[in-house]
Amino acid sequence: MINIAQMALVLHSLPDPAFVITQSGRYVAVFGGKDDRYYHDGSGLVGLYISDVLSENKAAYFLSIIEKALNSRNLLIEEYELSNKDVKGLPDQGPTEPIWFEGRIQALDFLVDNEPVVLWVASNISKRHDLEVQLRQLSDTDQLTGLYNRHRLERDLNYLFDTYCRHHIPASILMLDLDHLKLINDQLGHHAGDNIIMTVANTCKQQFRKTDSAYRFGGDEFVIALPGVEYTQAIVFAEFLCDCCFKELQKHAVKGLYATVSIGVATIQANDKSYEDTLKRADAALYQAKRDGKNRVIANTA
Repeated sequence: MINIAQMALVLHSLPDPAFVITQSGRYVAVFGGKDDRYYHDGSGLVGLYISDVLSENKAAYFLSIIEKALNSRNLLIEEYELSNKDVKGLPDQGPTEPIWFEGRIQALDFLVDNEPVVLWVASNISKRHDLEVQLRQLSDTDQLTGLYNRHRLERDLNYLFDTYCRHHIPASILMLDLDHLKLINDQLGHHAGDNIIMTVANTCKQQFRKTDSAYRFGGDEFVIALPGVEYTQAIVFAEFLCDCCFKELQKHAVKGLYATVSIGVATIQANDKSYEDTLKRADAALYQAKRDGKNRVIANTA
C-alpha cells in the first residue's frame, strides 16, 4: 500500500492538470500538469476564483458545467477552447490560436469550506482537434475545386430549410451548369475541362458574401446556397454571376471555343416539404435555360 506522502507525489506527477474547484468557482487545489509541452504551473490559481482568471462569458460557461456536474453526479466530458482573449492579463501574449481541451468533470463526495466541489481534469487535445477539423474538411470538400461536395450540401440545405420553417428567413438556391464542357473535353482534353471547372469555382468564391456557399453537385453542375436572399435578389445575383463567368471563361477561349454557364433559380416557398422541392425547381429552371439557348438565367416560382 502507498502512503499519503506517496499519493501526493503521484498526484503531483500527473501529466494533465487536475483542479479541485468549488461550486462558486474557487480553486482550492491544483495537481499535476507536469507535461510542460502543454501546461504552465497552475499552483498560483489556488485561492482565486474562475472569474478572477477568465473573461465573463468563459467564466459563466465553466460555472455552468460545474453546476451541471454537481447536479448530475455523473462524469461529464466537455470539449472547450481557450485563447489569450479568454484569459485575463494576457492582452498581447499567449497563444494566437485557441487551445482546445477536453475536460473531465466529476462531483466529489465531500465539502470544502462548506461548499460542494468538483474534480476538473483538463487535457490538451489541440492536435487531435486540428486533425478532426482537417478530416471533416476533407470529407466535405471537392478535391478539384475546393468547393463543398454533395455530402455537405445535404446538411447545409437541410439547415437552410429548417431555418426558413422556424424563423421565416428566406433562402434561395441556384443550380449552375457549364455549357459546351463536353465539346471542350473532346477537342481540348480533360485537363482543359478541369481548368474551366476551376475557373467557375473561383469566380463563385470571388463574388460570394461570407454567408454564401457553393457545392460541386456533379461533373459540371454546381449548387449555390444564398441564405437570407429573396427571389428578386437571387435573380439579380444570378444574372451578375452568369455575366462574371462569361467574362472569365472567355479568357480561356481556344480557337473561338469557350464555355458559358446556365443558371436556374428557386427560392424556398411555404408549400415546400423539404429543400429537395426547392432544388427540383432550381433544376427545372436550369434545364429550361439550357433549352432556351444556354448562357442565361431562368427563375422558377411554380
